Amino acid sequence: MTRVLVTGATGFIGTTLCAQLAAAGYRVRAALRVSRPLPECVAESAVTGDLATVSDWRPALEDVELVVHAAALTHMVHAAPADARRYADINARGTGRLAQAAAAAGVRRFVYLSSIKVNGEESTRSYRPDDRPNPQDLYACSKLEGEEQLRAAAASGMQAVIVRPPLVYGPDVRANFLRLMRWVDRGWPLPFGAIHNRRSLVNVWNLSDLIVTLLTHPRSVDGVWLVSDGEDQSTPELMRRLGGALQRGVRLLPVPMGVLRICGALAGRRAEMTRLLGSLTVDMAATRALPWSAPVAMEEALARTAAWYRAKCR
Repeated sequence: MTRVLVTGATGFIGTTLCAQLAAAGYRVRAALRVSRPLPECVAESAVTGDLATVSDWRPALEDVELVVHAAALTHMVHAAPADARRYADINARGTGRLAQAAAAAGVRRFVYLSSIKVNGEESTRSYRPDDRPNPQDLYACSKLEGEEQLRAAAASGMQAVIVRPPLVYGPDVRANFLRLMRWVDRGWPLPFGAIHNRRSLVNVWNLSDLIVTLLTHPRSVDGVWLVSDGEDQSTPELMRRLGGALQRGVRLLPVPMGVLRICGALAGRRAEMTRLLGSLTVDMAATRALPWSAPVAMEEALARTAAWYRAKCR
């Protein structure tokens, strides 16, 4: 049975990913910061410590053929310059140390969960895998540096596979998506009726399915891969669909975009408003040509996420 090491195995994405890996017949080993109870889908664990400081990955990588690196210091809306070192220690240098150790241990393929924020914050056309990176904040810069560290470590022959997802949603989602769900659930009038943007999203089941596909695809899959549910939405469309999933009516007021941007800036929430008002879509042509298609439709994924929200967040 092929053994795969997963970092971030107990996180938002890692939990679903490990379940899908086990269902696909892999023996899952979780790399943990501290010892903790694990679900049945995780066959083994290795306590490695903090990604920012761990230097010896050899016990965790013993007899491992494949690695999925999903652990990271996640995006913070109000990250301060003082956070730059922490981002670099975990997302960049931590990734580099793991990638170097994996290459030395003979790992065949290394899948790194990066972010579409490496490409930028807004797009006038869909981002493509070969677009020049344009990271705009500390988190995105650290993820790009992590990609570069992986490529350098893989120069000796290990396949370096980079996945850049847009906003990921599903049970246990946090940040902007959870905030949207709360707004819709509370029935507040929302000032987004005049917005005509387009946003790509991916649910955690589709993202995990692509990672499983990339792990053992018969041809080399080195390079960058983009993923989405394949149903780009405007912010008002997404709110209406969330309302349907939550069985809530949605009242959208047609406030001009310029007014919303000014209000966001005055409230110190310029970046958050950009994500609600701007467009960011991904070009899935190369991913579909693997071939790969999203197994879970957005309607079903929103229904599953709404069921979690009703059970855990109300």
